[in-house]
Amino acid sequence: MRGFAIIAGVLLGISSLSAHCEIPCGIYHDELRFQTLEEHITTMEKSIDMIKELSSKTDALSKNQLTRWIMNKEKHATEFQHILWQYFLTQRIKPVSRKDMKKYKSYHEMLELIHRMTFHAMKVKQTVDYTHTTELRKLLTRFEKLYNEVYGHKH
Repeated sequence: MRGFAIIAGVLLGISSLSAHCEIPCGIYHDELRFQTLEEHITTMEKSIDMIKELSSKTDALSKNQLTRWIMNKEKHATEFQHILWQYFLTQRIKPVSRKDMKKYKSYHEMLELIHRMTFHAMKVKQTVDYTHTTELRKLLTRFEKLYNEVYGHKH
């Protein structure tokens, strides 16, 4: 399947392919996704560090590096959002009927957590405030715990 996707991507002129399929293939790596989300937060924080360090410098190299760190922060915040939407909302979290209020309550809470994380990732793009990365970590911890309770996955 992977070989076919690579060949199809080359034939169609696609330079990069999505991180996961929607066939459904049944091959999921939830723990890896949570680790990747954590790594994106850490990278956003490193970017903020470097932006603050470089922003007062006036030489051309520092300005170039400053631009690159800003773009890096933006990229990792966007990739964080993409994993939440494309992997968790599209493929992993299934809609739940209100008839089972316990499951529905968990479902609703996961949706709210994803929305809050999406919001804070957007705020990371707009600011150099660690408040938003700190909140992302807290929300991600809550989301992972709830997700694992609902779907029976171990961390």
